Order: sequence, then structure tokens, then C-alpha cells
Amino acid sequence: MEGTGQVATNAEASLPRRPRTLTPDDYVTGVLGGNSGVLARAITLVESSSRIHEAQAQEVLQRLLPHTGKSRRIGITGVPGVGKSTFIEAFGCFLVEAGHKVAVLTIDPSSARSHGSILGDKTRMERLSCHPNAYIRPTAAGGTLGGVARRTRETMLLCEAAGYDIVLLESVGVGQSEIALRSMVDFLLLLLLPGAGDELQGIKKGIVEIADAVLINKADGDNLLKAQQARAEQESALHYTQPATPGWNRTVALASALTGEGIPALWDAIQRFYRELEPRGTITRRRQQQLLEWLSDLVQDELHRLFFQNARVRAQLPVLQEALLSGEITAVRAARELLALGMPADNLTGTET
Repeated sequence: MEGTGQVATNAEASLPRRPRTLTPDDYVTGVLGGNSGVLARAITLVESSSRIHEAQAQEVLQRLLPHTGKSRRIGITGVPGVGKSTFIEAFGCFLVEAGHKVAVLTIDPSSARSHGSILGDKTRMERLSCHPNAYIRPTAAGGTLGGVARRTRETMLLCEAAGYDIVLLESVGVGQSEIALRSMVDFLLLLLLPGAGDELQGIKKGIVEIADAVLINKADGDNLLKAQQARAEQESALHYTQPATPGWNRTVALASALTGEGIPALWDAIQRFYRELEPRGTITRRRQQQLLEWLSDLVQDELHRLFFQNARVRAQLPVLQEALLSGEITAVRAARELLALGMPADNLTGTET
């Protein structure tokens, strides 16, 4: 019997332990103490779609709010194949070796069919992920505009409260929707490839306009001459666009994530950006405007959610969809009929009651 009991004990010990449920006090204490495990669970909490989790997450964020806002928020975007992950690892390693605590938030593209995502950035940044002063959090974009996950802003606040003084945010790729990334960071870096020629000119003008610096990556070996040519082309193109940040002169530089060449100079430029613009209040005003935009986005998201949860809308939606597809009704009329079910009719005509 004793032996049987020992076997049972070993079997129980081999079972995975269920994580203890954390209270808001646990989350706040753990995040402020720099506990990466608690930070990870706090991020999972704010990403949850559960209304119960959302209420708890907002309590935690509210209590952590006085400890946020002190980081350098840097966005990094670029054309496909430019080597964003490799560059971010090299840049991040440079920063942690200089004594900084760096959080890297990477947004992975979600499948349009399954909404799944390959969250592989930790495996692509093996050296950085092993450093005690670095934290890497891959997040599925989930189809959100701008390749930015719905709760990325909250995640940045949690990382700031945990003591990370630099937050690097990597977007999915290049497109007009990168404006969403611009709305969350202080400084936006655009990575380009050497030798792309006319393809560089094919990048949407809006992307170059919202960047604070352009960096030609992979400027090494046989690519060096092509990179220098690409830099000259981009410097010429910048003369025809307005700077993204008033009072800041954008630069075009070369770098190699493989050799580290150009990374110290990039960091010098970013430090100069903050040194020149913070005393003028430029960074503060940008963040205030971003908060107002965030509020507007949240209101729109909530209205969208409530509208499609309306029982009358849900009942009539398939009927109107069928009528639309059979040519019995126009899309505009179908939309107005749905809206009439979800809100007072007077609001549709702008009539005051």
C-alpha cells in the first residue's frame, strides 16, 4: 500500500500545476517589481475578450497609470524582406548592453481564414530574448487596421510600469494603414532595402511622410554601393515631403544588422530627437493627441460591438443580406434599415428630439 501511495504521489507531481489566479494587487505588485512572468499574465489579461477580464485589466491599468509614460516609444516598419526582426535584435542588444531595459512588441500577421498567427519572433531573436533586461512579446494582429493589435497600447503601458525605458514596436509591414503605428509611438523608423531601384519609389508616399528617419538596412558587402545609391535617392525624395514631426529634420542613413554598423549612429539620432523636441513640448503634445485618437477608436469599437449584439439587428441582418445579394435592395438602403433597428430614427436624419 505504501508503494502504491508513492506511485500516486509521483503521478500527481508529474501533472502540470494550474497557475494560481492573480488578484489586481498581485498584478500591480508583480509588474512594478519587474516580474516578467506576472507581466506576461497581465498582458494576456488585457488581451482577453472576456468582459470580466476587461474589468479586472482596467483596474490594474488604472493603478499602474502613474508609473507609465516614461519610456522612449519607437516604431519600426519596413518593406517585406528588409530584415526587421534581425535589425531589431541587433538594435535591442546594443541598447541593453548600453544599460537600457528594452521591451519589444512584435505584431505578427494573422491568417485571413483561420485568424491564427505564427508567433515566432522569440525564435528569430534568440540572442536578445535571453538577455535579462529584454522582454519580447509577439502578438497576433488579428486583422486590426495598421497591423497593430487591439490592445497594443495597453501592453506598452504595462511594459513601462514594469520599468522598461525603451519600447520598440514592430509592425506587420508597409501600407497606408501604418498610420495606426504612427499614432502610438514618438519616433517612427522606416527600413528600406538597398538596390530596390524603382521599387523604392513605389512605396506609398504617405509612409515616407510619417517616418522620422529612413534607414537603408543590409548595407554591407556587395550591397554597400547599392545602399549608398538608395540613400541618395531617398534624400532627394525627402525634399518634396513635409516632415512628420515639426521642427525635426529627417535623415537617411545606412546600417547593417549583421555587422552592427550604423546602429550607434541611429541611436545618437534618436537621442537627439528627444533632446531637441522634449523641451519644446512636442513629444507631450503628440502623446496627448494620440490619447484623444485612442479614445475615439475605443468609442467606435464599442459602438460597433454593441450594434451587432443588438437582437433586432442580428435577426434582420441575414434577411437584408439575402435581399442585397438577390438585387431586391441597395446596399445603402439595407444599411439604413439596419441602423434604424440599432438606433433611434431621428439620429439617422440629424433631427434633434
